[in-house]
Amino acid sequence: MAWIARGLTLLVALEHVGILVLEMFFWNRPAGLRVFKLTQAFADATTTLAANQGLYNGFLAAGLLWGALARHRPVTLFFLGCVTVAGVFGGLTASPTILVVQALPAFVAAVAVLLTPRTAWSA
Repeated sequence: MAWIARGLTLLVALEHVGILVLEMFFWNRPAGLRVFKLTQAFADATTTLAANQGLYNGFLAAGLLWGALARHRPVTLFFLGCVTVAGVFGGLTASPTILVVQALPAFVAAVAVLLTPRTAWSA
């Protein structure tokens, strides 16, 4: 079970690296416009805000990588909790899709971590 929990956590981390790249470097480019369903005018006006958001997603990814690779269960659960809360907030305030794309994978990974015995997680 530990490898499943770590694998799911690493997938959530990878997702957040992808979000970082999109928000920091492609927000006002065709890929970003398509993924986030933005107009060019809106994207151009919010590029700095998106880059800041992308940086925060990078911090989430870093924390998830740290927790999973260092086999530090509390750190992993903390960052999965942060992603879940951010995903629920985004789903309620921006787009319901965020619930499925961001909150659900983090929640599933957190459940997998919680179902993994502590001794197996740190082994």
